[in-house]
Amino acid sequence: MNSPAMPAIPDDDPMPQPPEAPDINACCGSGCDPCIFDAHDLAMDAHRQQLRAWQARQARREA
Repeated sequence: MNSPAMPAIPDDDPMPQPPEAPDINACCGSGCDPCIFDAHDLAMDAHRQQLRAWQARQARREA
């Protein structure tokens, strides 16, 4: 049940999927800033935040 202070939980709320990791050979090795692996690390940070938010919504749904 949603309270007025809590936003509604959408009926279609799939679990966020992690970003695809770059192939180890995709790095050119020239010290790019940012490297494709840095970009992937940032994408994984965003994914973890999205996943925590999704898990909180699922816990509210089950309560």
